[in-house]
Amino acid sequence: MTDDARTRFLQKIEAAWRAQTLVKLTLSQPLGAEIGLRNVYGRMVDLREGRRLSLVWRYATRDVTKNLPLDEVLGLLGKSLGSEWARAHLFTTSGDWQLRCDEAGHGTLKASRPAFVEVPAPEHDREKVVPVAVAEASWLQALGVTNANGDARPGMAPKLRQIQRFVELFGHLLKEAMLPEHAPVRIVDMGAGKGYLTFAVAEYFRSREVKAEITGVEARAELVELTNRAAREHGFPDLKFVQGTIADFTPSDPPDILIALHACDTATDDALAQAVRAGAAFVLVAPCCHKEVRGQLQPPAVLRDVLRHGILAEREAEIVTDGLRALLLEMHGYRATVFEFISPEETSKNLMIAAQRRQQPVDVAPLRTQWRALMDFYGLREQRLAKLLGESGAVGSPGVTVA
Repeated sequence: MTDDARTRFLQKIEAAWRAQTLVKLTLSQPLGAEIGLRNVYGRMVDLREGRRLSLVWRYATRDVTKNLPLDEVLGLLGKSLGSEWARAHLFTTSGDWQLRCDEAGHGTLKASRPAFVEVPAPEHDREKVVPVAVAEASWLQALGVTNANGDARPGMAPKLRQIQRFVELFGHLLKEAMLPEHAPVRIVDMGAGKGYLTFAVAEYFRSREVKAEITGVEARAELVELTNRAAREHGFPDLKFVQGTIADFTPSDPPDILIALHACDTATDDALAQAVRAGAAFVLVAPCCHKEVRGQLQPPAVLRDVLRHGILAEREAEIVTDGLRALLLEMHGYRATVFEFISPEETSKNLMIAAQRRQQPVDVAPLRTQWRALMDFYGLREQRLAKLLGESGAVGSPGVTVA
């Protein structure tokens, strides 16, 4: 393997291994013809013969695990990156690196801030971050995710992995949040749907014997009835679901934690605005359907030939929208991070914005200048979160309207 990006990616793996900062490694977008192979997940384990990287090949109906030493890991990846896998993601406590390979096998390497602040214990049979074994999570059965044996129902394996990944991320990110000393912890899940992740959060706190009052907000009456029944039947007295929209819901007490996963378009902004106004210590959202900015994009002439393609304009709108949201959160007292929380093969709605409330104020003038410059650059007239937080927009010289 001679591609510079792939070589540097392997160097990052080796450095993280030796520094003991490696959290996990994922391979996705398989290029080979092996039927049913979806991705590979790797984590550090300590065995009697020494430290190894435990790699799990995930197929549609089974998993295959191999525990390999560093030299074999590097050799395996050196042969397979760009030929068998188009994407690889390394998570460490000092930084994250994502490798993307094109059809010709050439790679690009992108660095980002770390999504994790500590390395999980490397014991071979360590306790999972997921709060309970799947077979014991009766609420997963009630919600149609697993069967009586604790196995994923047909078509629900990706959803189960999303739940597990969410709990893992939630636990790590929560450690950085300065939650208040009062009990119980107050949590609101905006747009709860069938409550998969609402129940996961409830289970997270219950398994740690932390009292938490959790409210799921959902517009569809039939889902509110379903989830409230499941909460009663499976021992969650402090978990309730109420019917309502994100924009109109008013919590009885300000939430300490606010979650909004896959709230469509500006509903994400409504949820973020509620979090900021309430002074929530921790905010976690997974946006989708970025229609508001998409309809306004008026990029300058230099981007005209790029953004005339609908798919590129759509992705640009997603990046701009979530970038503006992160800036606005920073402007209003939060430390914000945007990251990919699960492989695109699982779901295309795989970006998350996490924000922890700062304890000390920062100079927001440079952030506000940057936000206004972005609004001006793309000719945006307004953005929902900015309006809700009282920020005046900026309208630049329009380039070409992207339909």
